[in-house]
Amino acid sequence: MKLKKKKNPSRPPLPTDHKTLLKLMREAKRPLAPDDLLPVLGLHRRKRGEVDDMLKDLVVEGKLIQLGRAYAPIERVNLITGKVQIQRSGVAFLIPDDPRRKDVFLGQDTAGAWHGDRVAVAITRESSTRNHEGRVVRIVERGRSVLPVRVMRSAGQDSLLCKPTDPRLDFAILAEGVDPGLGLQKGDIALAAPAEQVDAALWAGKILSRLGSESEAQVQEALVKANHNIPSGFADDVLAEAAGLPLVPAESDYLGPKARREDLRGLPFVTIDGKTARDFDDAIYVERKGKGYVLWVAIADVAHYVPLGSALDLEAYERGNSYYFPSSVEPMFPQALSNGLCSLNPGVPRLSMAVRLEVNARGERGETRAMNAVISSHARLTYSRARDVCVDKVPEARDGLRAEVDAKIPGAGGAVVDMLDTAEELARKMRKLRIARGSLDFDLPEGEVQFDENGQPTSVIPKVRHFAHQLIEEFMIAANEAVSEFLQAHALPCLYRVHAAPDREKLETLYNLLARLDGEAAPKRARTDRFSEEDFTPEALGRLLAAVAGTEREFLVHRLVLRSMKQARYQPENEGHYGLASESYAHFTSPIRRYSDLIVHRLLKRALGDSSLPVPGFKKLAEMGQHLSARERVSQEAERECQKRYVCLVLRGQEGREFTGVVAGLMDYGFWVDLPEVMAEGFIRLSTMLDDYYGYIKEREMLVGSRTGRVIRAGQAVRVKLIGAHLDRLEIDLELAPDTKTSPRQDGDVFPELPRAVYREQRAQKDRARVDQARQKRQGKAKSPGGKSPGGRNAFGQKVGGKKSEGKKTGGKRGGK
Repeated sequence: MKLKKKKNPSRPPLPTDHKTLLKLMREAKRPLAPDDLLPVLGLHRRKRGEVDDMLKDLVVEGKLIQLGRAYAPIERVNLITGKVQIQRSGVAFLIPDDPRRKDVFLGQDTAGAWHGDRVAVAITRESSTRNHEGRVVRIVERGRSVLPVRVMRSAGQDSLLCKPTDPRLDFAILAEGVDPGLGLQKGDIALAAPAEQVDAALWAGKILSRLGSESEAQVQEALVKANHNIPSGFADDVLAEAAGLPLVPAESDYLGPKARREDLRGLPFVTIDGKTARDFDDAIYVERKGKGYVLWVAIADVAHYVPLGSALDLEAYERGNSYYFPSSVEPMFPQALSNGLCSLNPGVPRLSMAVRLEVNARGERGETRAMNAVISSHARLTYSRARDVCVDKVPEARDGLRAEVDAKIPGAGGAVVDMLDTAEELARKMRKLRIARGSLDFDLPEGEVQFDENGQPTSVIPKVRHFAHQLIEEFMIAANEAVSEFLQAHALPCLYRVHAAPDREKLETLYNLLARLDGEAAPKRARTDRFSEEDFTPEALGRLLAAVAGTEREFLVHRLVLRSMKQARYQPENEGHYGLASESYAHFTSPIRRYSDLIVHRLLKRALGDSSLPVPGFKKLAEMGQHLSARERVSQEAERECQKRYVCLVLRGQEGREFTGVVAGLMDYGFWVDLPEVMAEGFIRLSTMLDDYYGYIKEREMLVGSRTGRVIRAGQAVRVKLIGAHLDRLEIDLELAPDTKTSPRQDGDVFPELPRAVYREQRAQKDRARVDQARQKRQGKAKSPGGKSPGGRNAFGQKVGGKKSEGKKTGGKRGGK
């Protein structure tokens, strides 16, 4: 009997285990699917499921990632890690951990990742002009393990169907085994821990606690804190360290040669803060010197009481900063420090880090001297009281302050009032110089929530800002710049506050828009034929803002310039601060509420001779800067969400109320309207405007009616009516009031037939949409491996012929052998 010759007798089948698979994947020159591995392993196609299961095990272990049907070693793929940010439209972006990278566009498919999750993303499409496109391949870490939820309805005995309060989380949670003692009702807010995903839109979960009724203000703040993982309260070891500190500084800390502190208690320092502030971390004193001035800025010496690596220090670093809400604060340090020992309260000695700045008669800074010091604040002023005393110079306010200070420190009241007059004079000079050098000043109002006696919000009004606020801002900016330059002069590293130049493409769009709208009256470019760097300097933007001040274009220009601005961040490289037109800038003036300032304080102490404090390396500073920048963004997002929730609470039940607003932005499906009366933004959908069909002309930032020629422009004043305020979506729905007058056509708006321009724009948008849809279809439905192979080498570098492959048929003969 003739024996059948074995195929490839010199190559016995490879052992099929995880280690072998991983080795093969690392040797391959491209991602491999299970069908690619079966011939190499000498396995029949019936074993495909087993191979696929082992590959998935390696994915779970974090050694492989799945790319469609194929797999690849995680170290071989161009992965970017960062956090998912989902916008209100549902579109997601990756905010990379590396701040030098641009955001990555993810679309609406986040592969199960939630807003705030840390993920790994594979770049699927690169672009030199726009954001790269990518796809989530792995969820590295969930941003939240506990979610605030709204009870929707009962789902059976002791079961509830709930919905996350974050409108960006589009799924429901089925909670079983709910404790009846919690007394949860429809519309209540609770905390839930998601468990397993049941399907795309449903998770199983467990109710942990009840926060309360959705209509209660305190419940809204509590759920915002939970939404953003903002810590409430302090661990026992942190509180124990705080309790071990003295109630007041010991005399040995500031008297005698060992203390190495300058005694400035005789100088009439004052603090100027908001009415509800309790953590006073900065004090100022100004005196005349010849024709110039001497500005003293004293900052609470938190570093003296918080050793590096202590429980207090580690907790403060994790928090990054304090978190401020309309009716509560989550401080960076326990109140024993933030409101007590470190706060520059009046009439008591307080340790501080002080800088002495010599300033000439024009307001220009000269020599800087830094020191460890002790001060005693002579008065605690609110911004409104400071305005009355040194800006408006109200006689009753000035006399009242004199009497108050004299009662505590006989004869010092007059010196305090005179000092404030000198400070106001210096601040105006310094501000004028700063604006002249190109520092941008938007001075946009913030909202302030008003409460009734039961703690419920009644209204949201603009915060009053005046020169007393600007006085403190000028002196803090000067101190921050001086300390940054001081550390540079001493060859020490620094955690700089960096603000990069704005998005040039967006600014070019703004210049072109103004040229189309205003013609010859529009702000001129440095060169008539093209844009140049001179058009994008802080000085150029300052001139642009000054040119539109007081005109109907002011709102539009301010809004578009703000949108072009990049977010400031902390880093060890000094790249300057664009918004302040500052060559060197760091945060030094608020160590009670910002950890970045505490880092700078320790470096300043090192510059002053304290060799016990280590100097962090560049890599460590970069890591800390990245963390603190991220925590700052969390704080900003939480404060914005809380403000939206309060506005919705105030407006609920006021449907039909009319407001005067300003068109803030336009899309092809509607437009946003800024409502100054309540410091909020609402949206008008074109579907509510039944008098015409409207087309969006992006190049001119306007909507145009195809029948009437009715025009709606960005920056235009409109009268609107409230349809509804929705806490679940955090949105305010509006419609145009019946008597609203929109802009007529202007000469610059009209082509021979304006509607044709609208139709052309609409057709172009549809064409772009079809192209995008076709591209996505091609990417999502790639051709099968079948077809004519051109030959060459396979994924393992083996030579293969140009035979016609069998597609998914992987059994039988090995190709190329």
